[in-house]
Amino acid sequence: MNTIAIENNTTTDEMSRPAARTRFRPHSIYDYTLDELTNWFRERGEPAYRAKQLYNWVFRNHAIDYGQVTVLPTTMRARLAEELPFQALTPIHEIETDDGETLKVLYRTADGQTLETVLMFYPDRSTVCVSCQVGCAVGCSFCATGLMGLQRNLSAGEMVAQVVDMARRSKERGRPLTNIVMMGMGEPFHNYDNVMKMVAILNQPEGMQFGSRRITISTSGVVPSIDKLATEPYQVNLAISIHAANDELRSSMVPLNRRWPLNELIASIRRYISTTHRRVSFEYALIAGVNDSDDDARQLARRLKGLLCHVNLIPLNPTPAFPYERPTVERIERFAEVLNDTGIPATVRYSRGVEIAAACGQLHIEHQKRGAGPAPVPSPA
Repeated sequence: MNTIAIENNTTTDEMSRPAARTRFRPHSIYDYTLDELTNWFRERGEPAYRAKQLYNWVFRNHAIDYGQVTVLPTTMRARLAEELPFQALTPIHEIETDDGETLKVLYRTADGQTLETVLMFYPDRSTVCVSCQVGCAVGCSFCATGLMGLQRNLSAGEMVAQVVDMARRSKERGRPLTNIVMMGMGEPFHNYDNVMKMVAILNQPEGMQFGSRRITISTSGVVPSIDKLATEPYQVNLAISIHAANDELRSSMVPLNRRWPLNELIASIRRYISTTHRRVSFEYALIAGVNDSDDDARQLARRLKGLLCHVNLIPLNPTPAFPYERPTVERIERFAEVLNDTGIPATVRYSRGVEIAAACGQLHIEHQKRGAGPAPVPSPA
């Protein structure tokens, strides 16, 4: 089996985070754009149309192995299985809410790491929450993923594999996958190149043809990457995890704020909106007694005044790892009322899957408590 070293594809100042540790992983079919796959076939003397045939089976028919790709000759399928492994991730634990509306899956990577993906069903849509890293270097004070530290970036293919698997599961329930949110484990802009390659692969017309406007990328505030995203051809949605409206509080909650404080962050968002003319979402995790007062709401309204934006208020999904609590319903609704009264559109979005530990990192932590640590890292071929 061919292996390659994972590149540390980042665009941020090294002061903003520790370097990801290099790992080795198999190169899977999900890592390939259509052009790259076409070149793979051409280099082996095969016709280019074979790439489109394979892409169709992988991304539209949701084949789970080469044995199902019957449009290709048996000998070709055998070679593909050897050189381009089909399975980028292995599901090792699944948990579902009683109403069946939220499913969380823990996957194992080829080098024995674990990551989480959540599928959420709503009346009008089906959304997958995708992880982009194993762990995270940002270290937000209320996020279980931060307890892991940063292990490594995920490849584009490992992110694509999460989407394809959840699209298959959603289809089996008669609910086509409609939305992708990059709000799982990790900071997407610390893995910028691989995240954008994932978007390109999923957007490919001959493949899944997933519209970029149905993809939301969330960041804790990596300013250079916000500016870069504004120049990309893909019209993805941008969400900012803001959580506080003054630097002292935000720096204690989101340490990245010390590198790019709120004035710099908001300035970059103004540039982004001016360039793209697209609305920006702000994610605000409401934590009782920390950032949920009327004054906090008024500070936030002043920060966002004049921006083409919307605020998603997300009452904290409690986890035993931290002492924080969710505010009362009355306090949550009051916070939203203050924002709306000041002209800032706000919606309360209650966390899905509280009873199945669906907050980022929780299932990984439970898995580690059961004594199932990461497997040894394979040596390079």
